[in-house]
Amino acid sequence: MSEWIYGFHAVEGVIKRSPERITALWLATNRRDKRAQEIEALAQTQGVAVTRVERYQLDMEIDGRHQGIAVSVQGDKAVAEVLTEASLVASVASGRFNLLLVLDGVTDPHNLGACLRSADAAGVHAVVVPKNNSAEVNAVVSKVACGAAEVIPLVPVTNLARTLLALQGAGAWIVGTSGDAEQFIYDVDMTGPTVLVMGAEGDGMRRLTSEHCDYLVKLPMAGTVSSLNVSVATGVCLFEIVRQRGIA
Repeated sequence: MSEWIYGFHAVEGVIKRSPERITALWLATNRRDKRAQEIEALAQTQGVAVTRVERYQLDMEIDGRHQGIAVSVQGDKAVAEVLTEASLVASVASGRFNLLLVLDGVTDPHNLGACLRSADAAGVHAVVVPKNNSAEVNAVVSKVACGAAEVIPLVPVTNLARTLLALQGAGAWIVGTSGDAEQFIYDVDMTGPTVLVMGAEGDGMRRLTSEHCDYLVKLPMAGTVSSLNVSVATGVCLFEIVRQRGIA
């Protein structure tokens, strides 16, 4: 089974990391700019053939803003490290992983893609989602994530509360975000092994998830809106962790 991945960032990520899985690379005939030339050169070095097609052919195959480029990949689109819940916990216990992101019920693929992109930029080791209450990694997620969906391990778990408990036992601190929290994110030390939990769009974290957090934190809101989009809030929180850890 083949799937399409589209958009320059996402396509570049697949060519670099998993060229052997590409069954076709289509580039619109009207894309002769520097960006297209760089992709063609990269594909050539990786042994991937480029097929020039009319834009309408891409429009027929791709339901989204493809930017004039797409690759068909064999099998599952994800090429990131595959982790189970047990291997995730073991990686935290061993010190291999010290920053995880949990998305509790983020069902919009655009938000999931944006969260993955921020997670990759901030050095997150893996993203955890509930198996039955999360957006699936599809072409929209891959495009918005700009290649991050093919890099960051996404770990679906059956029981999120149980997973958080196991991560606590492995030595991680669970930091959940809530508009009702009494302290700001800037008041909590996140230089050690940290699991950042972000809630769903609108509803926030589920009650049971919240109960398993060591800390509940919020972002200061100075304007008239009461909250930020989950992907924006995720980026702000992750880069507060980056700031605390002194990562240049």
